[in-house]
Order: sequence, then C-alpha cells, then structure tokens
Amino acid sequence: MTDLHPIRRALISVSDKTGLIDLAKALSARGVELLSTGGSAKAMRDAGLEVKDVSEVTGFPEMMDGRVKTLHPKVHGGLLALRDNDDHVAAMNEHDIAGIDLLVVNLYPFEATVAAGADYDTCIENIDIGGPAMIRAASKNAAFVNVIVDVEDYDKLLGDMEQHDGATCPKFRRKLSQKAYARTAAYDAAVSTWMAEQLELEAPKRRAFAGELKQTLRYGENSHQKAAFYTDGSGRAGVATATQLQGKELSYNNINDTDAAFELVSEFAPENGPAVAIIKHANPCGVAVGATLVEAYQKAFDCDRTSAFGGIVALNQPLDAETASKIVEIFTEVVIAPGASEEAKEIFAGKKNLRLLLTDGLPDPRAPITAYKQVAGGLLVQDKDVGTVALDELKVVTKVAPTDEQMADLLFAWKVAKHVKSNAIVYVKGGATVGVGAGQMSRLDSANVAASKAQRMADALELDESPAKGSAVASDAFFPFADGLLEAAAAGGTCVIQPGGSMRDEEVIKAADEAGLAMVFTGMRHFRH
Repeated sequence: MTDLHPIRRALISVSDKTGLIDLAKALSARGVELLSTGGSAKAMRDAGLEVKDVSEVTGFPEMMDGRVKTLHPKVHGGLLALRDNDDHVAAMNEHDIAGIDLLVVNLYPFEATVAAGADYDTCIENIDIGGPAMIRAASKNAAFVNVIVDVEDYDKLLGDMEQHDGATCPKFRRKLSQKAYARTAAYDAAVSTWMAEQLELEAPKRRAFAGELKQTLRYGENSHQKAAFYTDGSGRAGVATATQLQGKELSYNNINDTDAAFELVSEFAPENGPAVAIIKHANPCGVAVGATLVEAYQKAFDCDRTSAFGGIVALNQPLDAETASKIVEIFTEVVIAPGASEEAKEIFAGKKNLRLLLTDGLPDPRAPITAYKQVAGGLLVQDKDVGTVALDELKVVTKVAPTDEQMADLLFAWKVAKHVKSNAIVYVKGGATVGVGAGQMSRLDSANVAASKAQRMADALELDESPAKGSAVASDAFFPFADGLLEAAAAGGTCVIQPGGSMRDEEVIKAADEAGLAMVFTGMRHFRH
C-alpha cells in the first residue's frame, strides 16, 4: 500500500472560525465530504457548502448541552482504523464505520477564558473533552489520518494535497501529529495548572509545562548552542508580547537582557515620573528617575558610561524624540518602551541595527508568577520575587534616622537591588544609581566594586569627588559582618537599607552608629541567582 493517502472525508469542528470557509471550500472543490458539528456546520452551510452533521453519522443527537457529540465509535473508529489491517477493515464494514481522513479541530478557548477572569464554573465548561480525544486518536493514526489543530497549517495542508493530487505524504502527517500532541499536552497543562491554583496547591505531585514557539534563534548564549524562544500564553507585557518595529532579529542574550531591563523599570510607576534602566548581561549598569525622560536617561547613562555601550535601554514611559536623539549618540542593542512618538521612530529609523520594541504597557511588578529554573535532572519552581516594602514597613535601627530625601533614595536603591545579581550592593544619590556591585562572592567585594564604579563615574564626569559621597546604600541581603557596611561607609554612604536578620545584627548596628550612619531594616531579602 502506498504511503500517499487521499483525503476523501473530513471532520471539521472548530471554535476559532478563522480561515474555516476558505479551507472548507478548497476541500469541497476536491470532492472531500465534510462532516461537522454545531457552529462550524452552520458557518459552512451559510457559505453554501454541503455539510453532514456528525449526529447523522453516529445516529445520536448532541446531548447534555453539547458535552456529548463526537464520543462515539463511528467517529473514533473512523479516526483510529488501520486501513491496511484486514481485521480493522472488516470491523469497519460490519459496523458501517467510514474512515475519516482529515480532522480539523481547535479546542474550546480554556486558556482565554481563564485569562479573562471567568468564574470557576465557566472555566470548567470551557474544558474541551471531545476535541482532545479526537485529536489524540487521529494523531495516533498518522499513518493514514491528517490532524490540524492550528489555523496556520490550513495552507500547508492544501499545499501538500496539491503536490500529491489530493493525498498527503507520511512526513507531513507525522509533523501534524507531533504538533497535535503538543497542543493537547499544553491544553492539559493549562487545565492542571489552573486547578492547582484553585486548590491553592503550592507543590502539586506533578507539574506540566507548556510553551508556544515564537522564534527560532540563531544560537543560544554562545554560537555553538542551539536555541529557541517560547511564549507561555500569559500575555504579560514585555519582550514576549512586544512588537519589534525595526532592527535585526533578537538574540538569546538580547531577549534575556531586555526582559531583565523591562521588569526592572516597571518597578517605577509611570504616574510617579519617568524612569530609565540600562542593562548589560542581565545586571543594571544604570537606573534613574528624572523630571523628564531624557533627564532620567542621562542620569542612568552617567552611572556607567562604559558598560552602557551596547546595552539594553528600558523606559517606563513612551519614547520621545529628545530621548531618542540622546540614545542614538552611542551604540545600543535594544530599546523597549510602552510606546513611542512618530518623531522618535523616525530618529531610530536611521539606526538600522538598533532594535525598537514597543509594548502595550508595563507588567505589574506585584502580579504573582511562577518561575522555573533548570538543574541537572529536574526543575526548581518558585514564586517570582514580587516582594515590596512600603515606607511605613521600614524599621529604623540606628540612633540616626534617615531624612525624607535619604528615605526616598533608600527605597529607590532597594527596588534596584532586587534586580541585581547577588551579592548586590547599590549606591544611589538623587534618584539615580552611582555605583552597582553585582554577582560577587562576598558582600565586601560587591561594596568594593560599587565604590570603584562610582569613582569611575567621577572620573568620566570630571567630578571633584566620588558621587558615592552622601549616597544611600542598599544590600540585597543582610551584612553577615560589619566589614561590608564599613566599606560602604568609607566610600561615602550615609544611610543604608538592608533586610536585617543576621546573628551579628547588633554588631552591624553598633558599627553603623559609630560611623554616624542611618540604617533601616526591611525584614525581606532579594537574593537573585
């Protein structure tokens, strides 16, 4: 028997009617018999096509509010029967089961229903049963049956049929089968994840993960690594949902860094004023707020002009022409913002390698998200760090209390430290970072690195002294010893924000008092590995 199998009979039942009529007309023109249910059948009949109801085939009407309509041997037998198996063919003849050569199904919109905030019962009713059952049956029988679960495959199906005179080739059917199984797996993952959330299960016995391919990447972190970018369907504003207006394709590292930049800048609500974050290798090299967007950019850029070259710039407000003109003065990989003026777009258009990504808004920095990290043989799963502290939650632990101006810088520094690789030390002055120490093995080293960067900033701007003088200092975790704190004080820090909770807190507080520092505890740490 040839591996090319003609399509003579198709069952079409879709919730998304996009492209349905064009597909159905093309199939009908080839003499394919059309079976369908409910709204799909009506839409095709309204287009003048001849369609047979599945209920005519099964001899049973749709029942139980449509819950039962395709779960029948005459449907599943038509999908599962091996056409080259004599016993299967005999059973088909005996029970009057006709083969189904093509199944076109897209499932009830469960994910969209959940995303829309529907109540429990509505979500339950949008769990498709018959659809996944048919998809899995057809997918198992890819030797004979085609299964389409994605609108984008309609033209591919018709193309393969055209190439093979109304039939399809085995490789094409197997590709469809793989995609179909992945779709039902993703669907089941969405349902099981939602149910776990409804039950408030922190660690369910099994977890299912799913993603949809957005982009095949040129390579991964390095050129010898293969990579791809998948979206999770959450619709969270950011690099996964942004529209790229110009520039070459994003790389693996671009995507990672752009995500880090936009998540950081989103900590600063746009109604509180413009904010800019410049990221390099997933760490901020400059973050600032300002009276205008261009002022915020300049302050962020000044923090570390060397590292800003080839960096990622994230804005919390739409890009304007003045800021765009300033950004293009140096080489920048990516700019991401919640919108841009036409003038700004025109300015960027002259920089063909600069990627401009626009989003519909900012992500909610407090929205709960599940984060995953792969380790050998498994996955670590945790809640995303969405922890925040308010002014009235800070505990002053030193004899000297921070001034209002210092408190504003401390809270700013704390937001930034949350997005810096541990161990993290951040110096802030006047609503801008002036030194960032990231990813060091000791907190003392991070304090040294941040102070060194502050001095480099002074040299670059030809300042009389390090901008760390008079700065606010944030530490993402407690100081285990007083040495890191004293290093920050030596660099010029005058106030400190840290979680507290060390066995040596009293020693550290005493050192702060002796150095004349104001210090507050948050009671919360922000490790970032």
